This record gives sequence, C-alpha cells and structure tokens, in this order.
Amino acid sequence: MKALLIVTASALPLAGLASQQFDVSSAPGITLAVTEVGQHHGKRPLLLVHGARVSSKPSFDLPVPGGSLAADLAKRGFDVYTLDVRGYGASTRPAEMSLAPTTGAALVRTNAAVEDIDAAVDYVRRRSGGAKVALLGWATGGQWVGHYATLHSPKLSAVIMLNSLYRGTSPHPLIGRGTAMEDKQHPGAYSNAACGNYRLTDAASILGPWDRTLGEEKNRARDPAVAKAYVDAALDSDATSSQREPRSFRAPCGAMEDSFYLATGRQLWDASLITAPVLAIAGEKDFWSRPEDMQNLQADLVHSPAVRMVRIPNATHFLHLEWPARGRAQLIDEVDGFVPR
Repeated sequence: MKALLIVTASALPLAGLASQQFDVSSAPGITLAVTEVGQHHGKRPLLLVHGARVSSKPSFDLPVPGGSLAADLAKRGFDVYTLDVRGYGASTRPAEMSLAPTTGAALVRTNAAVEDIDAAVDYVRRRSGGAKVALLGWATGGQWVGHYATLHSPKLSAVIMLNSLYRGTSPHPLIGRGTAMEDKQHPGAYSNAACGNYRLTDAASILGPWDRTLGEEKNRARDPAVAKAYVDAALDSDATSSQREPRSFRAPCGAMEDSFYLATGRQLWDASLITAPVLAIAGEKDFWSRPEDMQNLQADLVHSPAVRMVRIPNATHFLHLEWPARGRAQLIDEVDGFVPR
C-alpha cells in the first residue's frame, strides 16, 4: 500500500488541521482514498464515512471555520480518518462512470461499500497498533457502517449512525412508495430510471435539499462561508466536473436503490448481529431518517453492550455543518462521550 501526503492546512490555521491521504487497496483494481486529519497519536481511531452523494472532504473537512467535523473531533483527542468509498471523491471510480450515465443497474451497492469500509478499517487498525476503530457514518454512510458492524463488530470500538435509515414502513416523501424512486409498472420495486447507474449533481442540486429544509432560517442556521465551501468542495471532488456546463460531479446510484428498500420496509441487515456499542443520532428536522428507524434499530440491538439514541431538537440533516447551537456542538459532545478512551 502506498502513502502519499497531499494536503496541509497550514495556510488555514483556524479552519482545519494538516492531513495526509493514503492509497488503500480494496477489491482488485480498487484503490481507496483514506485521509487522516490532524496529528497521529496511534490511539482512539475514528473513521468517518460519507453518504450517497457527496464524498468525504465536503462532508467532513471543509477549509473554513466550523466546516470540519474531522478537525474538531481530532482536537478532542481522536485519530480521525475519512474514507471515500469507491465511485466517490479521490477513490477509484467504476469504469462505467467514465461513460455517459445510463438507466442500467445502479453502481456501488452496499456490499461494495462494506468491502471498502473493511479495507479502510484494517488499514487504520494497522496504523493504530491493532486498536479497535470507531465508525461514524452520515445518512447512507450510517446505513453502510451499520451493515458493516453486523459482520465485523470485533474490530470496532463504537458504531455511530447520524441521520440514517434502518427499517420502516411509514411514508417517506423522498424515496418511498409513490415517489419517483418507485417503478410505476411494478409497485414496491425500485426504478432504475429514477437515478440511473450514476448521476450528475450541479451546484443548485447540492444546496437544494439543505435550502428547502431551512427555508427562511438558512442564514440563521448556517454560516454562508460553510455553505459555499461545501458546494465548492463537492464540485472539486471530481476531476471531470469542469468538463460539463454547469460544473457537476458524479456519484453512484447504488446507495439510492438500497435506501429505497430500507424506506419501504425491506430488511437489508439485522442489527441483532451487532455486538459493538451503538450511538444513533438524528435531527428533529431530518428529511432522511424517521423516528421509526431509530425505534426499530433500538429494538433490534439486543446484543450491543451499549445503546444510545439521541434526537436533537431543531437539528437538520446537515447539523454537523450548521452553527454549534443547531446541534453541531451536541453531536461532537455525544461522540466524544460515547467512544471509549
């Protein structure tokens, strides 16, 4: 495995910490970008896993004050790493993503993401003297890390799911029954045409879900500099973004297919198989997860030695990128207090 130092944040001392990106092998032909943010201590490792659209840097390590969850957790004493799952950011993209999008089978399903998480966890453990790793996944990333934990709990010190689906049949207005994600000719089935094998996202689409959630509150809930950095970093995460007008980045659609199944009640993984501590956090105004998901998750975690469910009032899907009082500060405190020292 090859390690490469690619970024230092010395020019932005208030925004983040120095980082190192490592090339980590996963499946044959797949190289993952695993980045360590902050000083390496070799203890209390924590791996952050992004969600369905935006890769790890825009999700967790923006170069502006209040925009780097990774840096703020590193300041709490964690060895913080981020992962780009295949198809995202600086990791290998499936060959189909070099062609125009199609309505074929969605790329990068959960099984592929779980394989990549395992490769990253093993790499982090080697750098940490064999220590157990805490996993934090946002949205679909939380779904991936939960599934991963059913297979590899002995490698984990904690599992943290932020604004994630698990199982439920209550209506989901974005990806459930009756939405564009459902095949109208086959009710209850996912429609490949809804997303395709991969999709393109431009600046307006990046901010759309966040803006719609906040409405008139957006200038009170978040720093405009963080919102701008989020868009810029998402577009910059794809080297081909400038080849299209408007600029856009590519993201696989497998996460959307799996999320459709979870949103419509299908059991993709069983939390009773998890034997690591689990912390689930959701914002009161999250548009992705539902109270039912947390309730079912808690009921199924029968073999987890510690379970904590937290719903943060007035917080949104993007709470880790909003002002501290909007849930970001509580998130950091919850993670710091839950993961063993």
